[in-house]
Amino acid sequence: MSTRRQVRERVLQALYAQEVSGDSVEHILNTLIRPIFKGEKTYIRFAEKLLLRGLDVREEADALLDKHVQNWEISRLALTDRLVLRMAVAEMIHFDDIPPKVTINEAVDLARIFGSEKSPSFVNGVLDAILNELRETDRLSKKGRGLINTSTKTGE
Repeated sequence: MSTRRQVRERVLQALYAQEVSGDSVEHILNTLIRPIFKGEKTYIRFAEKLLLRGLDVREEADALLDKHVQNWEISRLALTDRLVLRMAVAEMIHFDDIPPKVTINEAVDLARIFGSEKSPSFVNGVLDAILNELRETDRLSKKGRGLINTSTKTGE
């Protein structure tokens, strides 16, 4: 039995493979996603959607990163950190059933596993700033109990 954490780890690896190899998305899905979650349709659908949205949101995510990564060029960020951030932005924007805090916590954990010693705090800070901007610009669409932060303080 798989978990969403395992799906996120595999999708991060698939995003990395696609970025480095330039292979088609279909090839990546057929070699790195579908065989791993064989028979687990819910996880395959989640993985496919997360991978595709992660690729689709690249320009928008990079524009957000550019605003919130101070004194640093996006191209100079570690590739794993950049991909974790893109994937998290995709989740925040396109997965209305996942609370932003869950997305951030999962991204921080992925950064801890795949990034450097400083990656978790870096990813946390950048995603917190992006989340605040998405809220302020009304681009965060979350539905359901516990998915919307109704407090007036930011970062809670």
